[in-house]
Amino acid sequence: MGKIVAIANQKGGVGKTTIAINLASTIGVLDRKVLLIDSDPQANTTAGVGIDESEVEFGLYDCLVDKNMIKKAIVETDIPNLDLLPSNIDLVGAEVELVSKSKREYALKKALKKVKDDYDYIIIDCLPSLGILTLNALTAADSVLIPVQCEVFSLAGLGKLKRTIQGVQNQFNSDLEIEGIILSMYDSRLRMANMVVDEVRNLISDKIFDTIIHRNSKIGESPSVGKPVILYDASSKGAINFLNLATEFLKYNNDEVSINI
Repeated sequence: MGKIVAIANQKGGVGKTTIAINLASTIGVLDRKVLLIDSDPQANTTAGVGIDESEVEFGLYDCLVDKNMIKKAIVETDIPNLDLLPSNIDLVGAEVELVSKSKREYALKKALKKVKDDYDYIIIDCLPSLGILTLNALTAADSVLIPVQCEVFSLAGLGKLKRTIQGVQNQFNSDLEIEGIILSMYDSRLRMANMVVDEVRNLISDKIFDTIIHRNSKIGESPSVGKPVILYDASSKGAINFLNLATEFLKYNNDEVSINI
């Protein structure tokens, strides 16, 4: 049965979509079956794995409205072992459609029950807000992975997110756990970035991934060609970062791979 991991942070610009695309893709390259879910109407995750939003016939919106649509909505990608539940602009209407439904926070959870056994991991890229879409993701998830940008304002946002997670645990999903915190967009030349790394590790050392995602031009370029960095430039620092992160993630889940990095 696939483990469902939501990638969430209420602060925007911390690299959620980049981490979702590249972590899911790299786990797929490591021979695990992965479903990546795009829960943003802007469809950046969809485009980032090479799927044209304008060609999406069914997407997450359809699955939230009708759980039986999920198998029709999932599409294969050109990335090894990676399927996508895409998004498009229709998702903007999800909150309006769901507001009159009972137990609307459980819509995604109900849909995923139909495909959960088909995957080793299901990764959800969440919006930077606590609306119905993010609540659905956190209610469906087994755990939440938190990207933290290596800059000072991220620390305040981290405390707020932890309170949000506690609220979801209390009201909708008592089994939700924090998978871990990923430090991202790190530039070793910046004194402030190093201070944030030290402070976060001092505050919550047991939940921090050892792998840090550095700022890297290849990570920034790869979405423009609809590829994860591991397929765009496997020798780049960004690709090596995500290979390390995926390996560490699998190890945390007692699913180790033998690989020399």
